[in-house]
Amino acid sequence: MSERKVLTKYYPPDFDPSAIARTRGPKSTGPKVQTVRLMAPFSMKCTSCGEFIYKGRKFNARKETTDEKYFSIAIYRFYIRCTRCSGEITFKTDPKNMDYQCEGGAKRNFEVWRQKDPDDNAGDNETEEERLERLEREEEERGAMANLETKVLDAKREMEIADALDEIRTRNARIERASGKEDAVIEKDAMVWERERAEREDAEMARMAFMTEEGDRVRRIGDDGNAEDGLASGGLGGVNGAGKEAGTMPPPPTFKRMVKKKKDFSAALGIKKKAPLV
Repeated sequence: MSERKVLTKYYPPDFDPSAIARTRGPKSTGPKVQTVRLMAPFSMKCTSCGEFIYKGRKFNARKETTDEKYFSIAIYRFYIRCTRCSGEITFKTDPKNMDYQCEGGAKRNFEVWRQKDPDDNAGDNETEEERLERLEREEEERGAMANLETKVLDAKREMEIADALDEIRTRNARIERASGKEDAVIEKDAMVWERERAEREDAEMARMAFMTEEGDRVRRIGDDGNAEDGLASGGLGGVNGAGKEAGTMPPPPTFKRMVKKKKDFSAALGIKKKAPLV
């Protein structure tokens, strides 16, 4: 069985390496061509047989470097063959539009997203007056947008100012309410102090009204007569009466906790308790 990966080659006994002549062919002077594997970059229709070739179909193509350049970017040309009639189809790169350009053998299908806006080419064939009108119209549109932005900023600034004013008013009202409460408390304290001062003055005037010039307290006549009558008529009896009153005074109250005696329900049920032995 032979090896899967051949590392050595067989040389016959009559092999003569000097008999092999080295030949070097002339260099190609035309454009550089190489075979590459690519996919169709766009959908196309073959002009020979009408076969549709869709985007993404794979081909073995010949890649040719052309002499054309877009700035310093090289432009390449590709050759493929139709899958039905084997007709040659050619297309090349278009770096200006970042796309491909079909040259021959096929027709590119219509693509909506590649359709240019007619306004884009309006400046190619317009006159001087039309150009001026278009520029004025664009300037007016920009001015209208700037005015709208200015109005929006002004409205936002006014809203911020109104919010700040509301906050200031709320803070001032809160401060006024707090100061009003403090004034009410101070006024109430002043009224209480005035009332107490008036009561003290009345008490002092009443005390001075029952004082003599020497500073002694004036006694009522009824109080002195009753005291003298009691001493004259009572004598010892008054003392005995005081003694009776002292003897009949109730005892002082006690706060000792009284323990209630539990009821014995055994006698009601007919149960007789035995006397303890000890």
